[in-house]
Amino acid sequence: MARTIVISDDVYELLKRSKLPNESFSSVIRRNLRKGKLSEIAGSHTLSTSDWKKAKRLLQESETRTVEKMTERL
Repeated sequence: MARTIVISDDVYELLKRSKLPNESFSSVIRRNLRKGKLSEIAGSHTLSTSDWKKAKRLLQESETRTVEKMTERL
């Protein structure tokens, strides 16, 4: 279910800066709330876009290898 919330312009900008490529605002909020207070990490830019893409690629490759190993064992 979707809900509409009202946030101030400065909070919107913080969320927008925290957003990863193709990530929804709901996912940004969920991801950040799991780490701790949103206000402590919003806009921190922990990873650059290129680092994010590299990490995503490495995780996908790892997942592919895991699936291949599991398939071999069946």
